[in-house]
Amino acid sequence: MLTLKLITEETERVIRGLEKKHFKGAREAVGQVIAIDKQRREAQQQLDQNLSEAKKMAAQIGALMKQGQKAEADAVKERVAQMKETNKQLDEQMTQAQEEMTRLLCQIPNIPYDEVPEGAHAEDNHVVKSNLKECTSADTVGNWSVNPSLGIDNPLPHWELAKKYNLIDFDLGVKITGAGFPVYIGKGAQLQRALINFFLDEARRAGYTEIMPPTVVNAASGYGTGQLPDKEGQMYHAEVDDFYLIPTAEVPVTNIYRDVILDEKQLPIKNCAYTQCFRREAGSYGKDVRGLNRLHEFSKIEIVRIDTPEHSKESHKEMLAHVEGLLQKLELPYRILLLCGGDQSFTSAICYDFEVYSEAQGRWLEVSSVSNFDTYQANRLKCRYRPEGSKKTELCHTLNGSALALPRIVAALLENNQTPEGIRIPKALQPYTGFELID
Repeated sequence: MLTLKLITEETERVIRGLEKKHFKGAREAVGQVIAIDKQRREAQQQLDQNLSEAKKMAAQIGALMKQGQKAEADAVKERVAQMKETNKQLDEQMTQAQEEMTRLLCQIPNIPYDEVPEGAHAEDNHVVKSNLKECTSADTVGNWSVNPSLGIDNPLPHWELAKKYNLIDFDLGVKITGAGFPVYIGKGAQLQRALINFFLDEARRAGYTEIMPPTVVNAASGYGTGQLPDKEGQMYHAEVDDFYLIPTAEVPVTNIYRDVILDEKQLPIKNCAYTQCFRREAGSYGKDVRGLNRLHEFSKIEIVRIDTPEHSKESHKEMLAHVEGLLQKLELPYRILLLCGGDQSFTSAICYDFEVYSEAQGRWLEVSSVSNFDTYQANRLKCRYRPEGSKKTELCHTLNGSALALPRIVAALLENNQTPEGIRIPKALQPYTGFELID
C-alpha cells in the first residue's frame, strides 16, 4: 500500500497518480486518510502530554506523602485515576483510527510512474515493440503484419488441433472437475513438461534461484502481495482452514521476504518458481475463453525480484529482456505493450504485457505481465533493507513477471507451427520434448 509519508507529503502527486489510474473518488479517499491520520496524531499528542503529566503527579504524590499531606496526595491520586481512564479512551481512539486508516489504505491502488501513458482501457495501451514488421496491407492486426503463411489455407485453432492429435481433452476435464480444467495427454503432456523445464533452465542461466513453494497460502500472504482483500473474487478459498489457492507464484515467493530486513549487499534477490495457478475469474464468452484461452488451473513459471529503489528500474529492463528472449527462442510472433494507467493492476506502478499472435484465431493473446511495484507491496510486507553504512532501514522495491504462463504459449505454438505434415516443434524446445514433430 502507499506509505502515509507519501500521501501526506506529496498529496497532489498521489491524487494525480490515482486519477491516471482511473481510481474513482481519489481526492476523497486521500482526504479521508489524511483526516484520520490527523485524529490519530492529535490523540497521540494528548496521550503523550497526559503521560508526562502523570509522571510529574507521581512525584508530587510522593512528596506530599513525605510531608504528611495525605488529603492533598489523595486528591492528586484521584486526578491520576481519572487521567488513566482518559488515556485508555485515547489509546482506543488511536487503535480505531489506525485500523480505519489501514482499511482505507488497502482500498487505494498504487500510483503509476510518470512514463505510464494516460488511458482507461486496453485499447489505450502503447505497442512499444514487436518482432513483426509494420505493414500497410489489408492483412494486418492493428499496424502489425500477421504471421507468415503456414502453407495451410484454413489454419485450425488450437482446440481443434488438440483434438486432432489427441493432445488435450477438454471434455474429460469437465467430467473430472469442470470447465477450465483441461487434461493433457501424451505429447500434449510432454509438451507441457518440456516448456516448464525449458523456462526453468533459462531462468537459472539468467541467475535466478529456483524455489518450489506451496501452492496454498494463508491470508497474511495474500494481504502482503495485494491479492487480499480480494476485490474480484479471483482466489479459491479453503474456508475451514482459511487458506487460499495461489493465483500466481508471486504470492508465496514474494512472501518469503515478509517481515524481513535485508542487507543492501544481498540485493537484488532473483527467484523463479514453477507452480500450478488457480483463478476463479469468469472472464468473457466465446473464443475469448475457448480452449486454453482462459483457464481456472494452469502452469506458470514466475520470476520475482527484490531490489533497491535505485536499481529496480534496471532490474525491470532485465526482466523484460529475459521474457522477450524466451519468445524469440520459441520463434513466436510477439509484441510488447506498455499498459496505460487505467489498464494497470491494482498494485503495479508500471507494467508491460507480452502478447503472442494466434494465427488461427486472428488475435493477440497475453502471455506475460512484467511489473514493478515500487514500495507498494514492500510496505504491506514490511520488507526492508539496510543501506550499507546506515543504521536506518528503507523499503525495498518488488518486481515480478510471468516467464512464462503455459496455456496461451501452447495455443500459439500449436497454431503457428501447424503444417500439412503436423505441428513443428521449435528448435530450442526439441531437446526437451524429445521429438521434432507432433503428427
